[in-house]
Amino acid sequence: MDTETSALTQAQSPPGWRRALAALSRPAVLIVVISLLLLGWQWLETRVRLADLQQVLAKRLAENDAEAASGRAIAKQNQEALQALTAKFGALDAKLAEAQSQQLALEAMYQELSKSREERLLAEIEQAVAIAAQQLQLAGNVEAALIALSSADARLARAGQAQFLPLRKLINRDIDRLKALPQADVPGIALKLEGVTGAIDGLPLAFEQRARTAGELPAKVAASTWQRLGRELWSEMKLLIRVERIDQSEPALLSPSQVFFLRENLKLRLINARLSLLQRDGSSFREDLRQARDWLLRYFDRSAKPVQAAAATLNSLAAADLSIELPSLNETLASLRNFKLARERENPSLISRPSGGPAKGRGDGGGAGR
Repeated sequence: MDTETSALTQAQSPPGWRRALAALSRPAVLIVVISLLLLGWQWLETRVRLADLQQVLAKRLAENDAEAASGRAIAKQNQEALQALTAKFGALDAKLAEAQSQQLALEAMYQELSKSREERLLAEIEQAVAIAAQQLQLAGNVEAALIALSSADARLARAGQAQFLPLRKLINRDIDRLKALPQADVPGIALKLEGVTGAIDGLPLAFEQRARTAGELPAKVAASTWQRLGRELWSEMKLLIRVERIDQSEPALLSPSQVFFLRENLKLRLINARLSLLQRDGSSFREDLRQARDWLLRYFDRSAKPVQAAAATLNSLAAADLSIELPSLNETLASLRNFKLARERENPSLISRPSGGPAKGRGDGGGAGR
């Protein structure tokens, strides 16, 4: 039936179509046509896929551009934030360097102010012993030296440390040596000399007293003229005859300026005697007192009680024994200094640290900031 149908179709078709149909009925042509159709279908499908890929690619590119723009914005923000953080870090580094320098300064002050108790105690003991030595050498004041040494021994006793026992032995030895000395009342002698020096200006001179005696008038006035004439005649007769001792020289007549210098020189002589007393120079002390006593008896009125009292005071002071050999405290001072040096060698932590740390911190911080 199919054959009949195709034959009928061919009979009814025009001649061109017949030839085309005849050509198509050939296997080779049919394969070519089918191949062309397949190629066309594949080309269309490829175009469709390429179009889809282009759309996807364009979409992806658009998304990537958006992400890139967003990334650039974020990167810009991060850069600005990094710059702000860098500036803050530089400021913090500068503050850190300043804080480190202040810390070092405070540590130095703390090390200077917070020395150990033993060091402060040793410094106080050395000062007390030095004061005692000065009192002995310059003023010869044994009492003041004993007070200073006793104070030093009491401070060492309150410390209660066995390492200070050798120092206490030396100080107690010096205290015993000073207590065994014969005590001379140096302050009392100096006070008496000061009293005599202050009384010099009020002591009467010998030539002034003689002038007053020669010029005195009778205390009683004669009741009658004959009695007055008799008394005057007797006074004149007494002036004609005068009995004097030749073993004593006449008191020297002094002008007002000479009187002033006499009194001042006598004061200076007594001041020199006081200095010799403080220096424990017995020979100079006695020589100054002897010279002052000679001037006192030669130029001043011996019959006046103030002159007699001043001369008696000088005589008693000249008999005082000042030839006392005072001990030296050099051994105790040397032991104290050696003890301090030994402690400083044993404690090297007192040596101040080098100040290179803060400078290095500032350099590192500056590099990080940059």
